Amino acid sequence: MIIVGVDGSRIGLEAAAWAAAEAALCDAPLTVAHAVPKWICEPGLDRYAEVAQWMRDGANTVLGEAEEAARRAWPGVRAERVLLPGEPRQALIKASEGAELLVVGSRGIGGVRGLLIGSVAHGVAAHARTNVVLVHERPTSARGEVVAGTDGSSGSAQALEFAFAEAELRGARLRVVQAWAWPRPGGFEPADPQGQQDALRALEESLTGYRSRHPGVEAVAEVVHGHPVEVLKEAAGRADLLVTGSRGHGQLAGMLIGSVSQALLHHAPCPLAVVRR
Repeated sequence: MIIVGVDGSRIGLEAAAWAAAEAALCDAPLTVAHAVPKWICEPGLDRYAEVAQWMRDGANTVLGEAEEAARRAWPGVRAERVLLPGEPRQALIKASEGAELLVVGSRGIGGVRGLLIGSVAHGVAAHARTNVVLVHERPTSARGEVVAGTDGSSGSAQALEFAFAEAELRGARLRVVQAWAWPRPGGFEPADPQGQQDALRALEESLTGYRSRHPGVEAVAEVVHGHPVEVLKEAAGRADLLVTGSRGHGQLAGMLIGSVSQALLHHAPCPLAVVRR
Protein backbone atom coordinates (compact mmCIF):
# COMPACT_ATOMS: atom_id res chain seq x y z
CA MET A 1 0.00 0.00 0.00
CA ILE A 2 1.12 3.53 -0.85
CA ILE A 3 -0.21 6.41 1.26
CA VAL A 4 -0.33 9.99 0.08
CA GLY A 5 -1.06 12.74 2.59
CA VAL A 6 -3.06 15.66 1.19
CA ASP A 7 -4.34 18.95 2.63
CA GLY A 8 -6.06 20.77 -0.22
CA SER A 9 -2.94 22.56 -1.46
CA ARG A 10 -1.72 22.54 -5.06
CA ILE A 11 1.44 20.69 -4.02
CA GLY A 12 -0.77 18.13 -2.25
CA LEU A 13 -2.55 17.47 -5.55
CA GLU A 14 0.83 17.08 -7.26
CA ALA A 15 1.80 14.55 -4.59
CA ALA A 16 -1.46 12.64 -5.17
CA ALA A 17 -0.81 12.46 -8.91
CA TRP A 18 2.79 11.29 -8.36
CA ALA A 19 1.66 8.67 -5.85
CA ALA A 20 -0.98 7.35 -8.27
CA ALA A 21 1.62 6.79 -10.96
CA GLU A 22 3.90 5.08 -8.44
CA ALA A 23 1.07 2.84 -7.23
CA ALA A 24 0.35 1.82 -10.81
CA LEU A 25 4.02 1.00 -11.44
CA CYS A 26 4.17 -1.11 -8.26
CA ASP A 27 0.69 -2.64 -8.77
CA ALA A 28 -0.15 -1.45 -5.26
CA PRO A 29 -3.33 0.09 -3.82
CA LEU A 30 -3.29 3.81 -3.09
CA THR A 31 -4.66 5.39 0.07
CA VAL A 32 -5.43 9.11 -0.15
CA ALA A 33 -5.29 10.39 3.43
CA HIS A 34 -6.23 13.67 5.10
CA ALA A 35 -5.77 14.41 8.81
CA VAL A 36 -8.53 16.09 10.83
CA PRO A 37 -8.86 17.01 14.52
CA LYS A 38 -9.79 13.98 16.60
CA TRP A 39 -12.83 15.61 18.17
CA ILE A 40 -14.75 15.93 14.90
CA CYS A 41 -14.68 12.13 14.53
CA GLU A 42 -16.00 11.43 18.02
CA PRO A 43 -19.65 10.50 18.61
CA GLY A 44 -22.03 12.46 20.83
CA LEU A 45 -21.06 15.98 19.78
CA ASP A 46 -24.50 17.47 20.33
CA ARG A 47 -23.33 21.02 20.94
CA TYR A 48 -20.83 21.13 18.09
CA ALA A 49 -22.41 18.59 15.73
CA GLU A 50 -23.01 21.12 12.97
CA VAL A 51 -19.44 22.43 13.14
CA ALA A 52 -18.05 18.89 13.12
CA GLN A 53 -20.17 18.00 10.10
CA TRP A 54 -19.04 21.15 8.29
CA MET A 55 -15.40 20.22 8.95
CA ARG A 56 -15.94 16.62 7.84
CA ASP A 57 -17.58 17.87 4.64
CA GLY A 58 -14.59 20.09 3.99
CA ALA A 59 -12.20 17.20 4.62
CA ASN A 60 -14.13 14.96 2.23
CA THR A 61 -13.92 17.68 -0.41
CA VAL A 62 -10.14 17.74 0.01
CA LEU A 63 -10.02 13.95 -0.34
CA GLY A 64 -12.29 14.01 -3.38
CA GLU A 65 -10.16 16.56 -5.20
CA ALA A 66 -6.99 14.61 -4.43
CA GLU A 67 -8.52 11.31 -5.57
CA GLU A 68 -9.65 13.01 -8.79
CA ALA A 69 -6.08 14.28 -9.35
CA ALA A 70 -4.79 10.75 -8.77
CA ARG A 71 -7.23 9.24 -11.26
CA ARG A 72 -6.43 11.88 -13.87
CA ALA A 73 -2.77 10.93 -13.56
CA TRP A 74 -3.55 7.20 -13.74
CA PRO A 75 -7.22 6.32 -14.45
CA GLY A 76 -6.93 2.67 -13.44
CA VAL A 77 -5.36 3.24 -10.02
CA ARG A 78 -6.93 1.38 -7.09
CA ALA A 79 -7.61 4.25 -4.69
CA GLU A 80 -9.49 4.75 -1.46
CA ARG A 81 -10.01 7.76 0.81
CA VAL A 82 -9.22 7.82 4.52
CA LEU A 83 -9.73 10.45 7.21
CA LEU A 84 -6.95 10.25 9.80
CA PRO A 85 -7.85 11.59 13.24
CA GLY A 86 -5.13 13.65 14.87
CA GLU A 87 -2.38 16.18 14.21
CA PRO A 88 -1.18 15.72 10.59
CA ARG A 89 2.43 14.76 11.31
CA GLN A 90 1.59 12.20 13.98
CA ALA A 91 -1.39 10.83 12.06
CA LEU A 92 0.68 10.24 8.92
CA ILE A 93 3.59 8.77 10.86
CA LYS A 94 1.24 6.30 12.54
CA ALA A 95 -0.43 5.43 9.23
CA SER A 96 2.97 4.80 7.64
CA GLU A 97 3.57 1.75 9.84
CA GLY A 98 1.58 -0.47 7.47
CA ALA A 99 2.64 1.15 4.18
CA GLU A 100 5.32 0.46 1.59
CA LEU A 101 5.72 4.16 0.86
CA LEU A 102 4.48 7.50 2.23
CA VAL A 103 4.17 10.41 -0.20
CA VAL A 104 3.68 14.05 0.83
CA GLY A 105 3.94 17.47 -0.77
CA SER A 106 6.82 19.68 0.24
CA ARG A 107 4.56 22.43 1.58
CA GLY A 108 0.90 22.65 2.47
CA ILE A 109 -1.70 25.38 2.81
CA GLY A 110 -0.32 26.29 6.23
CA GLY A 111 3.20 26.96 4.96
CA VAL A 112 4.96 30.02 6.32
CA ARG A 113 6.04 32.48 3.65
CA GLY A 114 9.74 32.08 2.90
CA LEU A 115 10.03 28.49 4.13
CA LEU A 116 10.89 25.97 1.42
CA ILE A 117 9.49 22.94 3.24
CA GLY A 118 6.53 22.58 5.57
CA SER A 119 6.64 21.24 9.10
CA VAL A 120 4.53 18.20 8.18
CA ALA A 121 6.85 17.21 5.34
CA HIS A 122 9.91 17.66 7.55
CA GLY A 123 8.35 15.70 10.39
CA VAL A 124 7.33 12.68 8.36
CA ALA A 125 10.67 12.59 6.53
CA ALA A 126 12.43 12.31 9.88
CA HIS A 127 10.02 10.02 11.75
CA ALA A 128 7.99 7.92 9.30
CA ARG A 129 8.10 4.14 9.71
CA THR A 130 8.60 3.61 5.99
CA ASN A 131 10.31 5.23 3.03
CA VAL A 132 9.12 8.74 2.22
CA VAL A 133 8.84 10.60 -1.08
CA LEU A 134 8.66 14.37 -0.91
CA VAL A 135 7.14 16.03 -3.98
CA HIS A 136 8.14 19.62 -4.75
CA GLU A 137 7.03 19.61 -8.36
CA ARG A 138 6.01 16.66 -10.50
CA PRO A 139 7.87 16.45 -13.84
CA THR A 140 5.43 17.11 -16.67
CA SER A 141 6.80 14.14 -18.61
CA ALA A 142 9.07 11.19 -17.89
CA ARG A 143 12.75 12.03 -18.18
CA GLY A 144 14.00 8.46 -18.13
CA GLU A 145 16.50 8.80 -15.29
CA VAL A 146 16.72 8.09 -11.56
CA VAL A 147 19.61 9.55 -9.52
CA ALA A 148 20.88 7.96 -6.32
CA GLY A 149 23.33 9.53 -3.91
CA THR A 150 25.76 7.27 -2.08
CA ASP A 151 28.58 7.60 0.43
CA GLY A 152 29.27 3.94 1.13
CA SER A 153 27.29 3.82 4.38
CA SER A 154 24.74 1.14 5.29
CA GLY A 155 21.99 3.70 4.74
CA SER A 156 23.30 4.28 1.24
CA ALA A 157 23.17 0.56 0.55
CA GLN A 158 19.43 0.46 1.21
CA ALA A 159 18.93 3.62 -0.82
CA LEU A 160 20.73 1.99 -3.75
CA GLU A 161 18.49 -1.09 -3.59
CA PHE A 162 15.45 1.19 -3.64
CA ALA A 163 16.89 3.22 -6.53
CA PHE A 164 17.65 0.14 -8.64
CA ALA A 165 14.10 -1.13 -8.07
CA GLU A 166 12.63 2.24 -9.04
CA ALA A 167 14.75 2.46 -12.19
CA GLU A 168 13.69 -1.08 -13.10
CA LEU A 169 10.00 -0.25 -12.63
CA ARG A 170 10.29 2.85 -14.79
CA GLY A 171 12.56 1.42 -17.47
CA ALA A 172 14.90 4.29 -16.64
CA ARG A 173 18.64 4.74 -16.48
CA LEU A 174 20.16 4.96 -13.00
CA ARG A 175 22.93 7.41 -12.17
CA VAL A 176 24.73 6.56 -8.94
CA VAL A 177 26.55 9.65 -7.75
CA GLN A 178 29.17 10.03 -5.04
CA ALA A 179 30.57 13.39 -4.02
CA TRP A 180 34.34 13.51 -3.58
CA ALA A 181 35.67 16.39 -1.48
CA TRP A 182 37.70 16.86 1.68
CA PRO A 183 36.48 19.81 3.79
CA ARG A 184 38.83 22.48 5.07
CA PRO A 185 38.19 25.91 6.61
CA GLY A 186 36.58 28.12 4.00
CA GLY A 187 35.91 25.40 1.43
CA PHE A 188 37.19 22.08 0.10
CA GLU A 189 40.53 20.73 -0.96
CA PRO A 190 41.29 20.98 -4.70
CA ALA A 191 40.24 18.08 -6.90
CA ASP A 192 42.47 15.01 -6.70
CA PRO A 193 42.17 13.11 -10.01
CA GLN A 194 43.84 9.97 -8.70
CA GLY A 195 41.67 9.94 -5.57
CA GLN A 196 38.56 10.36 -7.67
CA GLN A 197 39.58 7.50 -9.95
CA ASP A 198 40.19 5.24 -6.97
CA ALA A 199 36.79 6.20 -5.53
CA LEU A 200 35.11 5.55 -8.87
CA ARG A 201 36.70 2.12 -9.11
CA ALA A 202 35.49 1.27 -5.61
CA LEU A 203 32.00 2.56 -6.42
CA GLU A 204 31.82 0.46 -9.59
CA GLU A 205 32.82 -2.63 -7.60
CA SER A 206 30.18 -1.91 -4.96
CA LEU A 207 27.45 -1.95 -7.62
CA THR A 208 28.18 -5.49 -8.80
CA GLY A 209 25.58 -7.17 -6.61
CA TYR A 210 22.87 -4.63 -7.45
CA ARG A 211 23.50 -5.04 -11.17
CA SER A 212 23.22 -8.81 -10.89
CA ARG A 213 19.85 -8.48 -9.09
CA HIS A 214 18.59 -5.91 -11.59
CA PRO A 215 20.17 -6.93 -14.91
CA GLY A 216 17.77 -4.81 -16.94
CA VAL A 217 18.90 -1.54 -15.36
CA GLU A 218 21.52 0.59 -17.09
CA ALA A 219 23.50 1.90 -14.12
CA VAL A 220 26.15 4.59 -14.52
CA ALA A 221 28.54 5.41 -11.67
CA GLU A 222 29.95 8.92 -11.17
CA VAL A 223 32.31 10.44 -8.62
CA VAL A 224 32.13 14.23 -8.68
CA HIS A 225 34.29 16.73 -6.80
CA GLY A 226 32.18 19.03 -4.66
CA HIS A 227 29.82 19.33 -1.72
CA PRO A 228 27.31 16.42 -1.64
CA VAL A 229 24.26 18.69 -1.64
CA GLU A 230 25.40 20.72 -4.63
CA VAL A 231 26.60 17.64 -6.50
CA LEU A 232 23.27 15.85 -6.05
CA LYS A 233 21.20 18.94 -6.89
CA GLU A 234 23.11 19.29 -10.14
CA ALA A 235 22.84 15.59 -10.97
CA ALA A 236 19.09 15.49 -10.32
CA GLY A 237 18.26 18.54 -12.43
CA ARG A 238 16.82 16.36 -15.22
CA ALA A 239 15.81 13.31 -13.18
CA ASP A 240 12.42 11.77 -12.46
CA LEU A 241 13.47 10.89 -8.90
CA LEU A 242 16.36 11.56 -6.53
CA VAL A 243 17.06 8.87 -3.92
CA THR A 244 19.07 9.28 -0.72
CA GLY A 245 19.46 7.42 2.55
CA SER A 246 18.05 9.00 5.68
CA ARG A 247 21.50 9.10 7.27
CA GLY A 248 25.04 8.63 5.99
CA HIS A 249 28.55 8.71 7.37
CA GLY A 250 29.48 11.20 10.02
CA GLN A 251 26.01 11.93 11.37
CA LEU A 252 25.64 13.01 14.98
CA ALA A 253 24.15 10.48 17.40
CA GLY A 254 20.46 11.13 17.88
CA MET A 255 19.86 12.78 14.50
CA LEU A 256 17.00 11.07 12.66
CA ILE A 257 17.88 12.49 9.27
CA GLY A 258 21.32 13.46 8.02
CA SER A 259 22.49 16.92 7.00
CA VAL A 260 22.64 16.11 3.27
CA SER A 261 19.12 14.67 3.28
CA GLN A 262 17.98 17.64 5.37
CA ALA A 263 19.28 20.09 2.79
CA LEU A 264 17.83 18.14 -0.13
CA LEU A 265 14.40 18.19 1.51
CA HIS A 266 14.49 21.93 0.83
CA HIS A 267 16.36 22.08 -2.47
CA ALA A 268 15.87 18.88 -4.48
CA PRO A 269 14.91 19.79 -8.07
CA CYS A 270 12.65 16.75 -8.49
CA PRO A 271 10.71 14.34 -6.23
CA LEU A 272 12.99 13.13 -3.42
CA ALA A 273 12.90 9.66 -1.88
CA VAL A 274 14.35 9.36 1.64
CA VAL A 275 15.00 5.69 2.30
CA ARG A 276 14.80 4.58 5.92
CA ARG A 277 17.19 2.11 7.52
